[in-house]
Amino acid sequence: MKTSWRSASLVATAAALLALTTACGQDKGGQSTDSQNAANAANAAPAQGGYGGYGSGSDGYGSGDSSASPAAKAATAGQLSAWQSKKLGSVLTDSAGMTLYRFDKDTANPPKSNCDAACLKTWPPVPASGAKAPEGVAASQLGEVTAADGTKQLTVAGWPMYRYAMDTKAGDTKGQGVGGVWYAAAPDGKKASLSSAAGAAPADLKGLSTRKDPKLGEIVVDKNGMTVYRFLKDSAWPIRSNCTGACATKWPAVEPVAKNDTKGIPLKGFMAFTRPDGTKQQTLNCWPVYTFSGDKKPGDTNGQGVGGTWYAASPEGKPVGAPK
Repeated sequence: MKTSWRSASLVATAAALLALTTACGQDKGGQSTDSQNAANAANAAPAQGGYGGYGSGSDGYGSGDSSASPAAKAATAGQLSAWQSKKLGSVLTDSAGMTLYRFDKDTANPPKSNCDAACLKTWPPVPASGAKAPEGVAASQLGEVTAADGTKQLTVAGWPMYRYAMDTKAGDTKGQGVGGVWYAAAPDGKKASLSSAAGAAPADLKGLSTRKDPKLGEIVVDKNGMTVYRFLKDSAWPIRSNCTGACATKWPAVEPVAKNDTKGIPLKGFMAFTRPDGTKQQTLNCWPVYTFSGDKKPGDTNGQGVGGTWYAASPEGKPVGAPK
């Protein structure tokens, strides 16, 4: 009976390995006029709240020096309004013309702020009290959620609203794109986006989707429209990332994405795995995927061909343009 049990166990294990191997395909792996416009829109009202004392860091929050003194209590937003940025389209502001931001790690349904107490020093929550909807937006779209510091924080279409410590005058948008997770808000709560501008990302993309690059063809992009890459020194079976340490800072790993949060991505071998540092990383066809810190805006492909080992990823997880 023991022999029979062991034999059955070995058969089951082998079948599981075969199924996973089959799922993982193997290829040879290889400031500005904008500021002036906003200031005019706000009647040149001075900035409120004293949010200018913090630097920009790399922790994903864009937080600054922890020794900096706490920001002053956030001023009420008052009458919300919008101004037309040549770079970002319609941008939501408070009554003083200060840009309001949203955080990709928050949720709108249900509304929830995931900016912790340290994060809020750099990204002060906008108080809900006294806020009035901008023209063209129903008052019912405004709401509130409790932030980590207890503030009853303003939400627009469910998204919690923040200011940025480094914005010091009306029209500043220094928080745009910080950490790849902070973006200026549009009046309807979506990400501000000038869809007709070259390199602009459509608002609210799927976690992973595709776009047609004029030089590379169909490639994968993340929720911010940033190009997704493959590293030829990785392996798909066993799944392993060989980009660690300084490499991982330059080439941030794509975080796990739900299968239903994709568009145009084959689900064969679409899974997450544990990196050497213990964090989780997404794969395409079992190949680890990354973004590139040298890409500054949607549409950039500055990582293509770097070191002869980094290439944009196709929807099937292949390295586009890599040597055969």
